Amino acid sequence: MDADNRLNFACACGTIAGTIHRATPDHGDHVVCHCTDCQALPAFLGAAERILDDAGGTALYQSRCARLEFARGSERLACLHLTDKPTLRWYAMCCDTPMFNTYATGRIPYVTTILANCEAAGRNRLGPPLGHLFLEDAPGPTAGLKPLSMNRLMRGFLVRMVKDYVSGDHRRNPLFDPKTLQPIATPRRLTPEQRLALS
Repeated sequence: MDADNRLNFACACGTIAGTIHRATPDHGDHVVCHCTDCQALPAFLGAAERILDDAGGTALYQSRCARLEFARGSERLACLHLTDKPTLRWYAMCCDTPMFNTYATGRIPYVTTILANCEAAGRNRLGPPLGHLFLEDAPGPTAGLKPLSMNRLMRGFLVRMVKDYVSGDHRRNPLFDPKTLQPIATPRRLTPEQRLALS
C-alpha cells in the first residue's frame, strides 16, 4: 500500500497506534458530526478538549474496515454503547482517548476514525469535510458550516459495504473476530443515569 496515503493515529499516551491505509477522499468520507452521542463520549471520558471543536463537532473519517491496521496496543482497546443504539464506541483504556466508531458487530462493516488522534499530514490529505451532520445538536456557533444529509453519507457507505462483502474484507476488521464477527473487547453499556448525567 502507498505509504503516502497513510493516515497514522495514536491515543493520547501513545500506547495504541496504527494506520488507516489508502486514506483519501476517494476511499472514504471526511465529515464532522455534532450529534449528542459524539459529544457525550469525549465528555464521559474527560477528553472533550482533545476531540471536540468549538461547535461541539467531532471530525471523522469513515472508511473500509480492512484498511485499519494496528502497529501496537490493540489489546488496550475497550468499547461501549452509550445508548440502546447499535453504534459501538471504541476508546483507549490506557488514557481514555475516544478512537473509533463501528457497528455493534462486524456484520455491517465500516470503521469511523476520530481524526483528532491522527497526524496532521494525513488529515490534510483528506481535504475539507463533505459537511457537518446534526448541526441542530451543536452547542456552539454553526454559522457558515455546511450541512450534510445522512442520505449523502449513506451512498458512499453502501458502496464500500458491498465491496467489503464481495472481497471478504468484512472479516478483516481487526476490531472484530474474523469468524464470529464479534468485537475483540466485551462491550459495556452506560446506565441511564450515566447517560443522563452527560446531557
